[in-house]
Amino acid sequence: MDAAENIEQNLVPDGLYFAGAGAYTIVNELPQDEKAREDLLDRAMGEGRRRKSSEKLRRGRLPSEGLAFSARGAGGALLGTVRLWDIQAGHDAAGKGVRALLLGPLAVDPASKDLGIGSALMRHAVKEAARLGHGAIILVGDPEYYERFGFTGAKTAGLAMPGPVERRRFLALELKPGHLDGAKGLLTPKGRRSSRAMRIIPVSLRFSA
Repeated sequence: MDAAENIEQNLVPDGLYFAGAGAYTIVNELPQDEKAREDLLDRAMGEGRRRKSSEKLRRGRLPSEGLAFSARGAGGALLGTVRLWDIQAGHDAAGKGVRALLLGPLAVDPASKDLGIGSALMRHAVKEAARLGHGAIILVGDPEYYERFGFTGAKTAGLAMPGPVERRRFLALELKPGHLDGAKGLLTPKGRRSSRAMRIIPVSLRFSA
């Protein structure tokens, strides 16, 4: 199953996702989401999240434009979050920098676990990254979870994180076939720099109930 086939599950025509007796929508993240998002990440991942190698690629940067998403319950509560970040995935055989996206963190409020929210966020993020023309997504996560979305370690053997990483959890998904062929070297941050006041630029695509 390729990236394009991974993204339509659980989505009904009007953009409303159903989770048991409840429902939620996925929308572009807004500036006012920042505090609620940080609180959710603390609950879901703990304080140790700030010491992960991936954080070195996100620190001081804004997410890739149009690629920061929130899952909201029927009452507007933040139930989940995912962001993608512009990075350079080393260089190709000709020495040219390889642009890619870093996904993470993906997190769901512990009170809303096992409702399919994380999977819906992943499928939406992959779909949007492909629609915007990006070539590949890289992440650090459990293959037992992320393989269902097409992520494998096949294209990360020549790449390195800016810190310790468990190789089996260093995964990638090509949105354009061959985009990571021959890519070698250290992942480095690219894209927009952050200011002290967090700003997210919304895009026109938005789901509503």
